[in-house]
Amino acid sequence: MNRGKSVFAQLMSFVPWYESDKCVKRYNGDYKVQSFTCHQQFLVMCFAHLTNRESLRDIEACLNAVPEKLYHAGIRQLIKRSTLSDANESRDWRIFADFTKVLILEARSLYVDDNDFMVNLKNMAYAFEITSIDLCLSPFPWAKFRQNKGSVRAHTLMDLRDSIPTFIKLTDGLCHEVNVLDDLVFEPGAFYIMDRAFLDFDRLYSIDQCGAFFVIRSKSNLQFQWVASRKVDKKSDLICDQTIRLTGFYSSKNYLDYLGRVKFCEKESGQTLIFHTNNFRISAKNVTKLYKERWKIELFING
Repeated sequence: MNRGKSVFAQLMSFVPWYESDKCVKRYNGDYKVQSFTCHQQFLVMCFAHLTNRESLRDIEACLNAVPEKLYHAGIRQLIKRSTLSDANESRDWRIFADFTKVLILEARSLYVDDNDFMVNLKNMAYAFEITSIDLCLSPFPWAKFRQNKGSVRAHTLMDLRDSIPTFIKLTDGLCHEVNVLDDLVFEPGAFYIMDRAFLDFDRLYSIDQCGAFFVIRSKSNLQFQWVASRKVDKKSDLICDQTIRLTGFYSSKNYLDYLGRVKFCEKESGQTLIFHTNNFRISAKNVTKLYKERWKIELFING
């Protein structure tokens, strides 16, 4: 007879429950709760995620199929979908948001010396991206997008050294991606890599004033004036490495300093890409490598 812990129980043994209890107490999560505590709710939702359950009914059927094993998994009662639904709807979401931050910090510390970051750079590097999730408007009336269609957007900031998200915000489908940049706290000396959808020079200038750096893809209609050029290796995929000044009516007022402009041609596809950065110390090659590292967040979101 197997007397050892189940795989699920072994995984949950690594969770810092002391920190979880502090988050629950902070928001009175277990106030007047008799049996299905926040601790139990977290275990059930972790099980649902790890086993790819698709609905509350699916969670209930799967867990209650082997009730004699629930206790050994840390779950102290039979699960009813109505109880789980009420808990998910009524409990303060900040309990799990704060606990998620604790888990992210712990996970990031485990990957300090174990990463596949391919850029020779000591600075921290983050990628910012959004993804849209289609929803039905009848159960999610707040997720406004179109007249007969709902949508929610997940705005994600990922640490590229360990491929772990450090910031996630959910909004309705009408929220423009650049507005979420106002919610980020930029780390001085860190790089933030973004696609051209985030090309808002007012907000980019705010990043610059915080002492942080950005690498962002340019748009084809950008108006600028050439200031200086640096030599590039003609045998590489680089075309030019320039310093420019913006001349557009609004862009020149929103971004007052010089910008770096790196033009790059990918030999395999023949596609030409242009990047901007406010860091003039890193090489043009590292600028292109940083943008290439951004694909990690694409794989994380769509994988």
